Amino acid sequence: MNSNDTIVAISTPIGVSAIGIVRLSGKNSINIAKKITKMSSFLPRYAHLKYLYDNDNNIIDRGIVIYFKAPNSFNGEDIIEFQCHGGILVCKKILDTCINFGARLARAGEFSKIALINGKMDLSMIETISKLISTQSTEALKLIAKNLSGDLKNIIDNFREDLIEILAHTEALIDYAEEDLPKNLNNKIDNIVEKLTYLHKHSLSMQNTIDGHKLAIIGKPNVGKSSILNKLLLKDRAIVSEVEGTTRDIIQENITINNQVIKIIDTAGIRESIEIIEKIGIQKTIDTIKESTIILAVFDNSKEFNDSEILEILYQNKDKIIIIAINKSDKENRLDKSILKDFECIEISTLDNSVYKIRDLIGEKIAIKPLNDDFVLLNSKRQLDCVESCIKAIHNAKNNLYDYEIFSFYINDALYTLELLSKPFSYDEMLDKMFSSFCLGK
Repeated sequence: MNSNDTIVAISTPIGVSAIGIVRLSGKNSINIAKKITKMSSFLPRYAHLKYLYDNDNNIIDRGIVIYFKAPNSFNGEDIIEFQCHGGILVCKKILDTCINFGARLARAGEFSKIALINGKMDLSMIETISKLISTQSTEALKLIAKNLSGDLKNIIDNFREDLIEILAHTEALIDYAEEDLPKNLNNKIDNIVEKLTYLHKHSLSMQNTIDGHKLAIIGKPNVGKSSILNKLLLKDRAIVSEVEGTTRDIIQENITINNQVIKIIDTAGIRESIEIIEKIGIQKTIDTIKESTIILAVFDNSKEFNDSEILEILYQNKDKIIIIAINKSDKENRLDKSILKDFECIEISTLDNSVYKIRDLIGEKIAIKPLNDDFVLLNSKRQLDCVESCIKAIHNAKNNLYDYEIFSFYINDALYTLELLSKPFSYDEMLDKMFSSFCLGK
C-alpha cells in the first residue's frame, strides 16, 4: 500500500437496489471527483446533487456526491462518496471512470486499514466492525455492538497505565534489592490479574454466541437422525430410509433458536463399516464432533443398548453441551436408560411434535444471562490469546517477586501482549490477513 495512492471501491453489495455507493479515498480524490462531476469545488459534508460523467463525457447517472475532508473522515484521508442508483452497470461504470482518471481498485479492507494506520480506530475497534458486518445472530449483534463505544480500549489503557506504574517502581528498586515492592502495588497486581481473568473467562463463554454454535447430530445408523433434522428444519432436507448407512456425508443447515444462529450437522451413522465411502463419512462425523459446541446424541428406544462407541464419544466430550434424544418413544421400550444417567435425556418420537422439545432444551442451554451495562467483550480469538498471554506473564512476574530484574522482564512482557490488543503495527502479515476478511469498500 502506497500512501500516495488514491483507491476506489464499490461499498454496497453488487446487484439491483435503490442506491449504490462508490467510495474514493486519497490525495487525488478531489481532482477525480471534479472531472466526474464537472464541479470546481466541494463543500465538506454537503450533499451535492450532480450529473456524473465518464471519461468520454457521457452521462453515467445523476446522484449525490459527498466530500469528507481529511482528517475528519472515516480513515483520515480525503474521501468522496458517489451515491448513485443501484445496479451492476451504474456502479461499475463509476468505478471504471475513477480508475481511468488515476485511482486504483482498493484491496479488501483497505479503507479500514488506512483508518488504523492514521489512528482513526484501534485494532480492537476494527475487529468489532468486522464481527458486526458478518454476524447473523441478534444476540451476537447485541454483544458485539457493546464494543462500538470504545470501552474495551479504555479498560485496556487503564490496565496498561497500572502496569507501567508497577514497572517504573520495579526499575527503581533494581539497584536497591533490599527494598520490597510497595504493598499497594502488590495489591494492584492482584487486582489486574483478577479483572483480566474475569474479562477472559466471560468473553470466552460468549464466543459461541458470537461465532455461532455448531450442533452435531450423532448416533448409530437408522436411529432417526435425519428424521429429527427434517423436523427441526420444518422441511425434508435429509433422505430418510430404512436402509442403514443412507447418510454417508454430512448435511449442514442453519436454524435460529433464541435469536442465535445454530449450524445443525446431520452426520453419518457411527458403526463398523467395510465400505470405503461410508468409512469416509464416519471419519467426517468424528471430525465434526471435535468442532461442534453442542452434541445431540440419538438412541433407539425400541432396541437394546448397543451404542458403546457413542457413549465413549460423549464421555470424551463432556466439556460440550450434550443432549440425549431417546427416539421412537412410541414403540415398546427395550433400551436400558440407566446407562445414560450421566446425561440429560429427553424422550421423543418423530411421529409427533415431541421433537420440538429438543429446540426448547437447546434454547435453555444457550440462553445468555442479562449483562451489566458496563460489560465489555473480547470478541476474537486473537484478543483472547493476547489477554491470556498477559495473565500468564503477570503470574510469572509474581512467581519472581523478589528478583526484580526477572519480575521487570515479565511485566514488560505483559505490557507488550496487552498493547498487541490495539496496536500490533509490527505484524504486517497479520494485518493483511485480518483485513482480507473485510469486503471491498470497507
